[in-house]
Amino acid sequence: MKKNFEILCTRSEANHEQIFTCQSEIAKREDDFSFMSKVLMIAGNKVRLKILFLLEMEGELCPCDIADILEMSVPAISQHIRKIKDAGIISSRRDGQTLYYSLNDGEEHILADIFRSIKTNKIAV
Repeated sequence: MKKNFEILCTRSEANHEQIFTCQSEIAKREDDFSFMSKVLMIAGNKVRLKILFLLEMEGELCPCDIADILEMSVPAISQHIRKIKDAGIISSRRDGQTLYYSLNDGEEHILADIFRSIKTNKIAV
């Protein structure tokens, strides 16, 4: 961030160095914020959150297994899976006629705290 940016805070004790440091930190992590907001948008849907939870729990599942578990139609599950895959959170593996979906390597940790809270019934309501 450029230091000649006009500070809008009118408090006399505004810490300009803090503002510039924070701007710099935000700018350095722009790609991370973009990705995380995409993940949270996807996980903000209850069905998709359940699908992600199941994939984290089981490693990989096919759409028909997920449909049976969630008592939904395969086409409905497939639409949710497509949105999750388009967001770059899961990938697929083909075995004959069957596609199996799993969380992308390294993505397991993103929602780990949320899943841990669900598993241990420690959700603050």
